[in-house]
Amino acid sequence: MVGGRNSTTVTKFILLGFSDFPKFKIVLFTVFLGIYFLTVTWNLGLIILIRMDSCLHTPMYFFLSNLSFLDFCYVTSTTPKMLSDFFKKPKSISFMGCTMQYFFFSSLGLTECCLLAAMAYDRYAAICNPLLYTAIMSPSLCVQMVAGAYITGIFGSLIQLCALLKLDFCGPNVINHFFCDLPQLLVLSCSETFFLQVMKFVIAVIFGVISVLVIVISYGYIAATILKISSVEGRSKAFNTCASHLSAVSFFFGSGLFVYMRPNSGNSLGYDRMASVFYTVVIPMLNPLIYSLRNKEIKDALKRYKNKRLLHDSYEPLISRMRVEAQLPFAEGDPANKQQMRDQTCTFTSVKSSESDRDLITLFADFIMFRCETTPSKLCSSILVKHLSFKNLFVEKLLYSIQETVAEHLFDDGHSDRC
Repeated sequence: MVGGRNSTTVTKFILLGFSDFPKFKIVLFTVFLGIYFLTVTWNLGLIILIRMDSCLHTPMYFFLSNLSFLDFCYVTSTTPKMLSDFFKKPKSISFMGCTMQYFFFSSLGLTECCLLAAMAYDRYAAICNPLLYTAIMSPSLCVQMVAGAYITGIFGSLIQLCALLKLDFCGPNVINHFFCDLPQLLVLSCSETFFLQVMKFVIAVIFGVISVLVIVISYGYIAATILKISSVEGRSKAFNTCASHLSAVSFFFGSGLFVYMRPNSGNSLGYDRMASVFYTVVIPMLNPLIYSLRNKEIKDALKRYKNKRLLHDSYEPLISRMRVEAQLPFAEGDPANKQQMRDQTCTFTSVKSSESDRDLITLFADFIMFRCETTPSKLCSSILVKHLSFKNLFVEKLLYSIQETVAEHLFDDGHSDRC
């Protein structure tokens, strides 16, 4: 604290965190560290998977990737500081660091409220208006909705930050929480906080209650549409999916509204801390599980990625060998113009596959053209398998693709007897 003329100004705060449970310090640290690690891994992994798999480039997964990004940033704004405070004495944070932590935390939280409402509307459009879905959820509208969520969240948090910086803090400076949250700061302020408490309530209504209403109305229409499904199995599957989504939303908004829509009092701060664990630590970990791992498209994308990695890892040594052997001249016959033949391999990119598969097919084709002599194209696959001892279903499919592409693109000039 810094002394003034007749008052003392607080320059830093003490975060008690979970210091009132000293016997469970190691256990709590291990649990929260594990949750943080899983949250970061699952959310970043989901973002990368959606980015890599073109089948997931749809509005639903565009929103989901942004939700994963928000959850990653959201949990990172509070958890690392909480983990470091388990073994620090004193557990202090500067006044400016405290206000900035709340600003980022609040911005991400308000943005997530808007994004969850946008995701509910997206599901409503997909299930209730499937024929008009692509027209309704156009790429430009999706970008505008996400950008609007970010801008609105930052603006709502910025208003609170400006009002918070006008408050005076003259002691005490001990926060019974694991991060700097607005209700705890209002209790410690020695200024009049009525205006900021009203602002907190209004923002909670705008971002919390209105978002919940949008979600409930959207899922109400979805439920009415699901009831029209004749298949009992189809109805059960759809209801299970909706129930899991609504469970995540209920935990997030329920715990958040419990903290921010009640009047502040010193006696309730302990309950606020426990409720905050749900929407700051637990929900960001559960979101990727609830929204993705129960989803068949995500499971299929994981299988495709696994198969691609299996193919790459299994045959990387052979590919390296082929890169060397492809530079050698033919064992028999007249030497060919290697540059011209390499240029011809570009036609293999017309094969309908992913970019990495096209590169692999092109490399195989380059090897075939340089190592094979006057062999019928129908035997190309068996020769290459025999020469390199390939025994894998995925490689077999690739080789048949090579064979078909060779026959169609490279040897339609009357030289189909060459490999």
